[in-house]
Amino acid sequence: MPITLPENLPAYDVLREEGVMVMSPDRASMQDIRPIRIGLLNLMPKKIQTENQFARLIGATPLQIDFQLIRMTEHQTKNTAAEHMATFYRPFAEVEAGGEKFDGLIITGAPIEHLAFEDVTYWDELCRVMDWTQTHVHSTFGVCWGGMAMIYHFHGVAKHMLNAKAFGCFPQENLAPTSPLLRGFADEALIPVSRWTEMRQDEIDRAGLRTLLGSPETGPCLVEDPGHRALYIFNHFEYDNGTLKQEYDRDVAAGKAINVPMNYYPGDDPARVPVNRWRPHAHLLYGNWVNEIYQTTPFNLNDIGLNDSGLNDSGLNDSGLNDSGLNDSGRVG
Repeated sequence: MPITLPENLPAYDVLREEGVMVMSPDRASMQDIRPIRIGLLNLMPKKIQTENQFARLIGATPLQIDFQLIRMTEHQTKNTAAEHMATFYRPFAEVEAGGEKFDGLIITGAPIEHLAFEDVTYWDELCRVMDWTQTHVHSTFGVCWGGMAMIYHFHGVAKHMLNAKAFGCFPQENLAPTSPLLRGFADEALIPVSRWTEMRQDEIDRAGLRTLLGSPETGPCLVEDPGHRALYIFNHFEYDNGTLKQEYDRDVAAGKAINVPMNYYPGDDPARVPVNRWRPHAHLLYGNWVNEIYQTTPFNLNDIGLNDSGLNDSGLNDSGLNDSGLNDSGRVG
């Protein structure tokens, strides 16, 4: 089944040329099926590149995906054309005001690691987003800085500055081989890492969370938070073949001190073409996440965020009535 994208979104042609099945919203509306609705809160400066990366991964499953692009309300990007943002993105305030619900939400990273969370200009709104996910999103996936922000907001687990940038492709140990999120994973998975901060395993353990992937070199990688229906990944399975190269070339051109990304170029030679060795596990992880959403999300999208009695955390149903007289929601099928 396809991922639904506007035909004029750059990712539409990119994915179609790669063999990913894509469908326009008009055609999707004629399908007698309830698609899985997944939002992308895109905090990265290169919006189009990030759209392509995540659409590629979640569009590779057999399920029909309704992909929605979301931005912070007041923050204006400097790296993506205003026309693109106006055409394809909606501000979070609009989504929130509309009472919209999502089966899944991805909160991306952002190149602002050096800032304290509270010093980020849109931190207050992002906190509102994270709280909103608890009543309007079935499963949330925080990526790199986005994952660090979520684990800090919900559990007070801090990020710590590194003495040198963790940069390259690092093997991660499969710490939970029976987890459905790691179905099909090998005992070890390579993943691109690009960050100046780290999360510490002992602090995650004290928060009562489960680490699924981790490395002695780069620390915890993938953390499960069932209490908030969330996953946090601090590295970048979504990266393209050349993403680390782009970052390396950018820093070299700017005269910044940067090491050659480890385990990335053949022979660690930047003159050679990088080889992608993480793609299979990237597709497995995001495919497993989408499948877990499919297996557990309510058939009625409006039932997302309600507890077993049909009430949200305020003790009210979606109609604002203090009762539990809801029909069985069933499952997506």
